[in-house]
Amino acid sequence: MKKILAILLAATMLLALAACGTAADTATEPPADETAPASEAPASEAPADEGDAAETYVVGICQQMTHVALDSATEGFKAALADILGEDAVTYSEGNAGGEQPNCVTIIDGLVSEGVDLILANATWPLQAAAAATADIPILGTSITDYATALNIDDWTGTVGGNISGTSDLAPLDQQAAMIRELFPDAANIGLLYCSGEPNSVYQIETIRGYLEDMGYTCEAYAFTDVNDLSSVTQTACDASDVIYVPTDNTVASNTGIVDNICQPAGVPVVAGEEGIAKGCGVATLSISYYDLGVTTGKMAAQILTGEADISSMPIAYAENFTPKYNPVICEALGLTLPENYVAIDME
Repeated sequence: MKKILAILLAATMLLALAACGTAADTATEPPADETAPASEAPASEAPADEGDAAETYVVGICQQMTHVALDSATEGFKAALADILGEDAVTYSEGNAGGEQPNCVTIIDGLVSEGVDLILANATWPLQAAAAATADIPILGTSITDYATALNIDDWTGTVGGNISGTSDLAPLDQQAAMIRELFPDAANIGLLYCSGEPNSVYQIETIRGYLEDMGYTCEAYAFTDVNDLSSVTQTACDASDVIYVPTDNTVASNTGIVDNICQPAGVPVVAGEEGIAKGCGVATLSISYYDLGVTTGKMAAQILTGEADISSMPIAYAENFTPKYNPVICEALGLTLPENYVAIDME
């Protein structure tokens, strides 16, 4: 009996020792995932570096209507921002007013409610609507002839101030008058055709009229209200004029066919304030590049968005290069030969 008890006691001690050894082995062997080096951890679990995230912006665009000049300015604006900030850095919220002033107000109000980072106001009516809608969101105008006229600024210093700046499409009106004298020295009566609802057209007509009258021409202004009376007013101007001058007028720019269908058959040449109008109904222009104007505006926008510039102190930028151009098709139809320094407009 004693032998049996001794054997059982010995067996019990051996089992206890074996169990302790197993427990010790288990405790000292860490889980497999705890032994993995940090470099093998899933990338999604690594802390994000906030500095690596590229800044993105939302830019609102309100364009007064569709025509070559305004389209080119918008295109140049976007190209400059993509070049400076990157293709994916800017998203656009865009609206085209279709030549209707109330639509500009609606589009701009939507952009303000959306809280865009910057507004591009392409032409006078969008600029006026934006200026009335917000004093906080930066506003850049383009295709604006005269900011003092557009915004009713009396003491013009070259800088709007506040939250507004931009670029101007003003070509030297004295040089445009000189172009008329160069091309048509024997003309007597100059008709000045423009939309009375566009403040910058009014400004250009009043200014160039003074230059032309100082040269000895008799000038008569022919104002139309909108596209609905453009044809009748153009006919009246054509009947009474030797030459017609059209400023950078948006309504004419989007309806050049109406003017051309009246003036060309009558043999009355049209001198235009910009290339798009000259291409559609004119014989010549002293032209700027609206695409380049848009590029300049885009560069200004990039500086504002990134905090490199304060819009309140940014002066209005003006086009620097002006090229005398002619419409080869209309000139040939009217039997006109222009000086050699005039560049033919691409009619494609």
